[in-house]
Amino acid sequence: MSGGRLTRAYLIEAKYECIRTMRNPAFGVPFFVLPWALYLLFAVLFFGDELRRTPYASEFLWVGFSVFGVMGPGMFGFGVSVAIEREQGLLTFKRALPMPPPAYLISKMLMAMAFAGVVTITMVLAAVFVAHLSLHLSQLLLIAGILLLGSLPFCAIGLFVGTRASGKGAPAYVNLLFLPMIYLSGLMIPIPKSMQWIERFSPAFYLDQLALGAVGLPHYDSPVLQVAVLGGVTVAFALFAVRRLAY
Repeated sequence: MSGGRLTRAYLIEAKYECIRTMRNPAFGVPFFVLPWALYLLFAVLFFGDELRRTPYASEFLWVGFSVFGVMGPGMFGFGVSVAIEREQGLLTFKRALPMPPPAYLISKMLMAMAFAGVVTITMVLAAVFVAHLSLHLSQLLLIAGILLLGSLPFCAIGLFVGTRASGKGAPAYVNLLFLPMIYLSGLMIPIPKSMQWIERFSPAFYLDQLALGAVGLPHYDSPVLQVAVLGGVTVAFALFAVRRLAY
């Protein structure tokens, strides 16, 4: 297959994966609406005055909700859909089609990144026009790129769950990972110092710290370590999942 036809095959598969996902409002609407709605609720309506009086508090909360927003599409888009499709025999059917073998996974990855991109745009609009955060255009573009690529580790984690869980059990398993990562990564509320060692086990913590550094806020560790951890999580979980799919 020529390079042009190969690229077209990937794009067509990604296109229809996005269309299929958009036709399921129960999946799309929460991920599009919840991050910016919750951010505006807490950062503007409830605690806006208090946050403005505390240095970096508004920016810290915005970054945390942005990371929260890009985690969901990857974990649930892969974890739940792959488990259901594997159980229904769709993966076996896909193998019989004249399409590149990686197209199935790449299409889901592009779908998750597209959702993450929309979430990022809504969060940027909320920060600039409603919360009036003092962020430069270069900072917004940098953090947008970080969030888009930062969705990949959560795609890999979701894929890992989807290759092992049943269709009915996958939502529960994904939530068992998703919810603790939100609350034990210090995304929105700093956790006590005695428990901060727990943060180091969460990829969400490293993505949050990388994003905080991109907007010039205080953060832990160096960007090299943060990128290395996120890249390692992506590769490790993806390899485990692909090995499982091979059988």
